[in-house]
Amino acid sequence: MMPLEILIAMVLVGIIVIAVVLHFTGRSAPVPMTRETASRAWSRHDPDSRIHDAQPSTLGHAALIDTDNGLGLVWCFGADTIARPLAGSSLMDHPKGFRVRFADFATPSVLLHLSDSEREGWRRRILAASATSQPPTATEQRDQTHA
Repeated sequence: MMPLEILIAMVLVGIIVIAVVLHFTGRSAPVPMTRETASRAWSRHDPDSRIHDAQPSTLGHAALIDTDNGLGLVWCFGADTIARPLAGSSLMDHPKGFRVRFADFATPSVLLHLSDSEREGWRRRILAASATSQPPTATEQRDQTHA
């Protein structure tokens, strides 16, 4: 039987080696947002919606997605992306941009790093999307799933 100290050391070394290999092979690099990568990311998260336009931020960490179902947001989360609709979301100012709080309580807020020139345009679009389209209530969701 192997002593516990040796087993723990082997597991820790293995995890560290895997993390280093992933980092040096480029698999941990953030996904740069372009119109194409943002559209593909949105389609992966919501394949049923039709995309009209994708507007990536100048820093390339996020993109606004205009779809048939309203405005959405795609952002980098490490080497992966997350996409969420902006209906019912709220904004909080931040020195680097602003923080978006989503209507879905299970989705954590996201800090958008935006340049000064694009901050106001994104704010207008997000607030307009939040005001015009509200997410369905729990009753509407239940009715849609049990129809």
